[in-house]
Amino acid sequence: MEAFVLGCGGMMPLPYRHLTSVLLRRDGDLFLFDGGEGTQVSLRRLNLKWKKITAIFVSHTHADHVTGLPGILMLSAQVERTEPLYIYGPPKIAEYIETSRKVLDMYINYPIIVKEITAPCLVHEGDGFYVRAFPLEHTKTCVGYTLEELDRPGEFSTENAIRLKVPKGPLWGQLQHGQSVINSDGIEIKPEEVVGKPRSGRKFSFVTDTLYLPSIAKEVMGSDLLICEGMFADDCEDQAKEKKHMTARQAATIARDANVSRMAMIHYSPRYTDKELDILLKQAKEVYPAAQLTRDRMHIEIPYVD
Repeated sequence: MEAFVLGCGGMMPLPYRHLTSVLLRRDGDLFLFDGGEGTQVSLRRLNLKWKKITAIFVSHTHADHVTGLPGILMLSAQVERTEPLYIYGPPKIAEYIETSRKVLDMYINYPIIVKEITAPCLVHEGDGFYVRAFPLEHTKTCVGYTLEELDRPGEFSTENAIRLKVPKGPLWGQLQHGQSVINSDGIEIKPEEVVGKPRSGRKFSFVTDTLYLPSIAKEVMGSDLLICEGMFADDCEDQAKEKKHMTARQAATIARDANVSRMAMIHYSPRYTDKELDILLKQAKEVYPAAQLTRDRMHIEIPYVD
């Protein structure tokens, strides 16, 4: 699993910073989290195959998070696509998509399935994973998302299987699927004798445009990667509260309290140049030393941790 930051800016695009959008790739499937202005540009520059985007998860319907979506919808009609595209988001997302299609007279040759959600809820499932939404607090209805994999089977010990005289072949597969078998000596061999304990899957979390809420840490607990808004520095805390955003220090507090493996900040205020983002990083590191900044077209691996 790997994440691609297509845009890291908030409010307005800058010449060197597109608006917030993150693409997650898992086993060939692509999942888009928000689609701000400039999303298509980063997709092309990273040579990512947008036609494989399975689902789009929208945090809320402020312009800096959705203005890139109409282009994605039209772009997907330019390739041979038959699979449906799922779009999830809070109230108004269906109206936005439908209005955009009508006003722009879009040619769409594939199914688009839009589902409005009320968090907390399970919004999407696939082979070995699920996506869950949880409530945030912004100036309009906003949600965060976690994509979490199911536990993987434990490792199969070929040495133990041979030692216990289990012939190689279908019997090994039965043990791996939790079934007991009879070995060459007629003795029952149980799965736990050759298969280790289940191994944890990976967890990705996406949080942006919200007041600091202690409840967020519970939702993103144990994430292998947390992409989290860190919009302002400490001296703008009052402004952040008024506009229902977070400071870098507050983002770091969530990362620390949630015991995440990695936290990368996103959705910076345009008041900060790229050089000035070090102010946000310094303040975040005082709380969560592993904090990092995202940059447009940044690639982040999310490996298994056994």
